[in-house]
This record gives sequence, structure tokens and C-alpha cells, in this order.
Amino acid sequence: MRDSRLDKLAKVLVEYSVGVKPGQIVRINGDPVGIPLMEAIYERCVLAGAHPFIKCSPSGAQEFFLEHASDEQLKFVSPLALKEIETIDVSIGLWAETNTKSLSRIDPKRQGVASSARKPIFKVFMDRAAKAHGEPGKLYWCGTQYPTEASAQDAERSLRQYEDFVFNAGHLDKPDPVAVWKKIHEQQERLREFMVGKKIVRFQAANGTDLTVNVSGGTWINCSGHENFPDGEVFCGPTLNAEDGGVNGVVRFSFPAVHHGREVHDIEFTFVKGRVTKATASKNQDFLLQMLNQDPGARNLGEIAIGTNYNITEYTKNTLFDEKIGGTFHAAVGAGYPESGNTNESGLHWDMVCDLRTGGTITVDGTVISRDGKFLFPGWPGNE
Repeated sequence: MRDSRLDKLAKVLVEYSVGVKPGQIVRINGDPVGIPLMEAIYERCVLAGAHPFIKCSPSGAQEFFLEHASDEQLKFVSPLALKEIETIDVSIGLWAETNTKSLSRIDPKRQGVASSARKPIFKVFMDRAAKAHGEPGKLYWCGTQYPTEASAQDAERSLRQYEDFVFNAGHLDKPDPVAVWKKIHEQQERLREFMVGKKIVRFQAANGTDLTVNVSGGTWINCSGHENFPDGEVFCGPTLNAEDGGVNGVVRFSFPAVHHGREVHDIEFTFVKGRVTKATASKNQDFLLQMLNQDPGARNLGEIAIGTNYNITEYTKNTLFDEKIGGTFHAAVGAGYPESGNTNESGLHWDMVCDLRTGGTITVDGTVISRDGKFLFPGWPGNE
């Protein structure tokens, strides 16, 4: 008998997050360990009149491919995978790792080649996702976490404790989670509306971070449970063609950044005119540099975001949750989201988090809007 919270999550994903409609083709994909949730989502899609299909992607297959594929195979762009992204109406993906370190011994050069080869598929995904709600060709998507022993171990919790963490982060412990997320949307909308038309956002933290981001040409987006679940951020595409270069300064990320199961510690970036000109780390620096050098767009900043989920308070080595921590900001190097005003293209999109809760500020066009991780205006997230 499956956990009743999975049925609750499936209902929220299908009816609220992506709003499945009759006749839509819905892809549900993830590692086979997540089948209980995939089945619950499948059932909800059938009841909604859609045409769902389940696509299982065993993590062991990816590991074997990256280790043994020829250069030709690493660079191959599957026409089937491309056609799938061009055809589906909805994508619901599960992160369900059984071994979060399975790729940590794979040559980062090979990972970079494979990642860069996915650019054409990633571009179609991003372009379709950027279309307006209801526009022909729009791709609706959402990613969520299925609790596993591996992720629980990374978070230094038992599986039961991690399940509670995952479900409570999405407010699934509440009688009506959708009503909660609608209220969160309203709170985040106040922040988003304030940011509209602003030019310069400055992030300063006690660890030496001092980063200035030009957002004059960007579009601020309210993330309230539609593309990610759980959610909780307001983000924008940095303006890389601004006179000042768009992004300048130094950022020291507070938590290890995880990519392909590999942890990179104490990352420090120096940005000059929107591009990472210097990158250091105390652990796995070579991997970091390989990822940044995989293609011309990987060193550009593709996203700047403010975390607003105050139900998430601890780092768990899972970007889905860590980038949403209330009182943080995160920056993503690589591909930008076209709908956010940033069209940077890359096979990389890597979010990294900086904590502002112990002596940090966010200043917008000279006005401080957040101090020590707390917004200063009533009615904004975490300040009811």
C-alpha cells in the first residue's frame, strides 16, 4: 500500500502544477524506484482525460553510458529524444536517486561532452517552456523529488524523517496544499511586482560576497509550485549585454554545489561583465572548471534568484530544496530561461546557493529589501 501523501502529491502536480487537460500527451519519467509516485501521477492523468506514458530511466544506464560510450556516442543527438521533446504537451519528472554518487568517478571531460551534446534538445525544451500560458506549442513541465534512502543519507536523516521533510516542504501536511500555494503566490507576487522595472540588484554577505547584477532587460518570474515542486523563489535573467556587462563582483557560495553527483566545496566566482573570469574551489575544482569550459555559454550567468520558502531551513545537498531556502539567493551559470529575458545557451545549468541569514543584504536600486535573510516589507514571503 503506497503512502497516501504520494496520492496527495500526484493530485497537486496534475491539477495545480501543470494543470493537465483532456487530450494532452503527458510524459512521466524517473528512476524505477519512483514507480509508486509515477503510478499515482499516471492514474490522475488518466482521470483528467490525458494520454500519459511512463518512461523509466535507470540511473545505472546513464553511468554505464558515460563510462563506456565512444566519442561518437557521447556526441550523438538522438532524433527520438528530440522528437519526444517536440511532441509532448506536459513533462512531469521525478528525481529519485538510489545512489547520488554514482557518477562521481566518471571523467568530467566525458560528462561535459555528453552535456554539451544535449544542447539542441535542451534548447527546444527551453523555447517551448518559454511560451505563454495557453500559447500553441507551450510545454508545461514540473520536477519533483521522490524520497529515497540515498537522498535521506545525503540530508543526514532517516528515510522516514526525509519523507516528512520532503512532503512538509511542499505543504502536503496541510488539509488544502493548493490553497497554501495560492497564498504563497500572492506573497511572492508582491516581491515580483516590486522588482519590475528595477535595474541593479546587489547581494552582499558576511562571507565576502559582493555581487552586482543588472536586471534592466530581464523579466522577474514568480515560482509558486508550477515548474518545481516544492517551490519558493522569484528569479530573473541577468542582462548580459548591458553597458556595465550585466554581472560584476565576487560571490562565495555557502554550501557545496552538487552536479552529476559530484560535490564541489567552497566555490568562489569572480564575474566581469557577466562572465566567470576566475573560479576556485577547495574540493573538485578540476570538475568545476571542466563544467565551466564545456561550451562558450557555460561561464555566463543565466539566472539570478531569491529563495523564499521559509519551510525549508536546512541544507540537504539537493538543489531542488537548497535553492529555495528562505533567506538565500542563488545564481546559475550556463543556460538562461528565455522567458526570463536571458537567452544564453549552454548544455550547463548549475544553481549555486549563497546564505544571507547571518549578515547579508539585498539592495535594489539603492533600497535595502532584505536584511539577514528577512524581507523588510510586510506581506512579503516570511513576513506576514
